[in-house]
Amino acid sequence: MTAQELRKKYFDFFTVKGHKIIPSASLIPENDPTVLFTTAGMHPLIPFLLGEKHPAGKRLVSVQKCLRTADIEEVGDDTHLTFFEMLGNWSLGDYFKKEAIEWSFEFLTSKKWLNLEKEKIAVSVFAGDKDAPFDEEAYNLWKNLVISEKRIAKLSKKNNWWGPAGETGPCGPDSEMFYWTGQTEAPEAFDPEDSQWVEIWNDVFMQYNKTKEGKYEVLKQQNVDTGMGLERTLAILNNEPSVYETELFKDIVLVIKKLASLVDVESSFDRLYNAGNIVNQEVDVLKERAEKMRLIRIVADHIKAAVFILAEGLEPSNTERGYVLRKLIRLAVDFGKALGISRSFTFQVAQPIIRIYKDVYPELLKNKDFIEEQLVKEEARHEEIISSTAYEVSGTGTTVAFLSGGIEVSPTQIADDIFKLRTEQGKPLRNIKEEFEKLGIKINNEVINIYEKKMREHQELSRTASAGMFKAGLADHSEIAIKYHTATHLLQQALRDVLGQEVAQKGSNINAERLRFDFSYGQKMTPEQIKKVEDVVNEKINEALPVIMKEMSLTEAKKSGAIGLFAEKYGDRVKVYSIGDYSKEICGGPHVQNTKDLGHFKIIKEEAISQGVRRLKAVLE
Repeated sequence: MTAQELRKKYFDFFTVKGHKIIPSASLIPENDPTVLFTTAGMHPLIPFLLGEKHPAGKRLVSVQKCLRTADIEEVGDDTHLTFFEMLGNWSLGDYFKKEAIEWSFEFLTSKKWLNLEKEKIAVSVFAGDKDAPFDEEAYNLWKNLVISEKRIAKLSKKNNWWGPAGETGPCGPDSEMFYWTGQTEAPEAFDPEDSQWVEIWNDVFMQYNKTKEGKYEVLKQQNVDTGMGLERTLAILNNEPSVYETELFKDIVLVIKKLASLVDVESSFDRLYNAGNIVNQEVDVLKERAEKMRLIRIVADHIKAAVFILAEGLEPSNTERGYVLRKLIRLAVDFGKALGISRSFTFQVAQPIIRIYKDVYPELLKNKDFIEEQLVKEEARHEEIISSTAYEVSGTGTTVAFLSGGIEVSPTQIADDIFKLRTEQGKPLRNIKEEFEKLGIKINNEVINIYEKKMREHQELSRTASAGMFKAGLADHSEIAIKYHTATHLLQQALRDVLGQEVAQKGSNINAERLRFDFSYGQKMTPEQIKKVEDVVNEKINEALPVIMKEMSLTEAKKSGAIGLFAEKYGDRVKVYSIGDYSKEICGGPHVQNTKDLGHFKIIKEEAISQGVRRLKAVLE
């Protein structure tokens, strides 16, 4: 089965079940400020999961492009990816556990659909704790589908619970489906720790609301949110040993092998492995092959993720999304060099990626020149950093004038400097070691241990910051976040009035303290322009303009003059929010009912974030 056939089958199945197809949303979340990128199909739908009415109805289905970096250390194994596609279906206060579980099982096992072997399926359900009881309903539903009790694992909240997105809000138990990929017959009992059981689908039941007091109350609108990994499912359907052997990676991997001059060598490794005649030196050869394949997979994964981020119009930078993009490109370059690729190559790997996905995600072909240009530029920047020397040897004996400024260089100072070069300049560890050795500085185990401890603390801090980045934002449906969301509509129109109608939104981010708005504009705003934008927004607030929502077709919305960065994600029917006669945008909501509720608007910062893109931060006082 091809990827496109799988996408179509999924749409066909759920269309029959009364679902409306909605397009994939952007990788840049519009209404969920808790994450940098869209990490699941539910992120674009948060307002509707929280009670907003979706123009397409209560039953939705989509194939959503997603990006996750939490498991980046596992990329290169058989199942983990940074960029992937998520097949998902939703019930917004309509059907619940019975339909979701039975339909999941039907799609997986029916001869008409995926025709997977029932004997190779296992599931998990929520075991229960002090906050919520054991999910007996899901457990019994699986039993009724003739899943053996030994194949139904009862797991903790860590494994079988979703949410809330912030500190409060909708959440609930989930039920995950696994498929046996081992070469032997599937074991009678399901062991969740056995990696040969691969998770392919997850049904989330938004059954509860977590309050500020930490209580879990049953929701009035109970939702279903499911997610099936397209790449994993495709590998299973085609009996491929990993996601990197599917059509979505084969051509990309082949280009990398050719660039690294490893095509013929790989074939000999395969023959050696298949011959089964392994002696000690051959074991070393197999280990070398496995390591090279891991590096090839990582390069393919990271460049694919970078290509999809670049297709959103983002550029590499040292902050937030731009930093993630920069890190992915530079890691790919480093691993490419480890494979023996000495020339600029990332743009060449991008070409098969664009070719594979151009019909599904036309933004890749549309932005092909920009994507390749940015890859070439970033690779050149990284090469310049790698080849530069950041240290000086003083002229007196063995004394080193070091980054930390110390004369007697302690292990802690050395570790600190390695840490700075890694995190601030992106210099690869092996290059740093080489430079230090030239200076006569020994990188011993004590230095490495101190450095690794600093890196672990840095990574944990980054994860914590990302996970709780904007906990009080729109994901929690808070009153202040809704005010800020409405204010961005006024801000965008005011910017167009003051700077010109060519100004377009490039992204936004909201939390309980401020709004952040990115927009296209080629030069720094003057103080007079900033003041004028502030005055226009406050003038409209003071006019107490009503905020009116109307549903209409996307064509009608565009004809009416409505603008909207993410209009394509809503499908054929959209919501149009008008603020008096001043602003008209396609948006999912929610919004205040009148501008008089917003308070006083003040811009606190204006800055550039990339070429041709500016950023404003503003508060409501």
